[in-house]
Amino acid sequence: MQLNHAQRELTLKIVYYGPGLSGKTTNLRHLHARASPEVRGRLLTVETHDDRTLFFDLLPVFFSTSAGFKVKVKLFTVPGQVIHNATRRIVLQGADAVVFIADSRHSATAENNAYWRNLQDNMKENGLEAEQVPVVIQFNKRDLPDARTEAELEEARKRGGEEVVGAVALRGEGVLETFHAVARAAYRRLDARAHLARNVALTEQEFLAQIFGRMDLSGTALAGRYTGVGRDDQVGGGR
Repeated sequence: MQLNHAQRELTLKIVYYGPGLSGKTTNLRHLHARASPEVRGRLLTVETHDDRTLFFDLLPVFFSTSAGFKVKVKLFTVPGQVIHNATRRIVLQGADAVVFIADSRHSATAENNAYWRNLQDNMKENGLEAEQVPVVIQFNKRDLPDARTEAELEEARKRGGEEVVGAVALRGEGVLETFHAVARAAYRRLDARAHLARNVALTEQEFLAQIFGRMDLSGTALAGRYTGVGRDDQVGGGR
């Protein structure tokens, strides 16, 4: 987290991590499409000829709080290919929270586990302590044959302390729910550490409402939970 009192600006960074073709880019593209134009930045993508993300995507979501602090929530993905581990480590630097995108198919278990270990290793390399950086796990591709059952996902929830969300990112299912889970977890961890509610007058409710009140939540489990904030003078501009 970067907190600049002089410029009244707070920046949070969320990184989407996981194997190649697990759905990281699909998640960010769907989030970008669902966000109102006034609170989203340009979605930047660098891809190879075979349509795999080579470096990363960047999605800045930004708004201003009632106390006048400009808040930026920056979303990144990391490249999934094995050879780009150095880039993954660089993109992970300074992350406030992580979404780990796993392939739900049993046949992908070994690769999921390898990238989970890779995430832990790169967090340690960057000095990110596991208890300080919340991780939400998304099991994507729930519609494919050989996908884990709901009972198996529930077992995964019981085994670890991470929140687990099922998804079919290509259809947008579970994408916003995953983002909501990681945004909420990031806020709670940062508030416990930096007292955001007290120091910058940013409560959890305002933080989530400013983001999700300006996103199309129709057809999701969040529908009706947040309404548009309706205060155009609080929308941040630029980057």
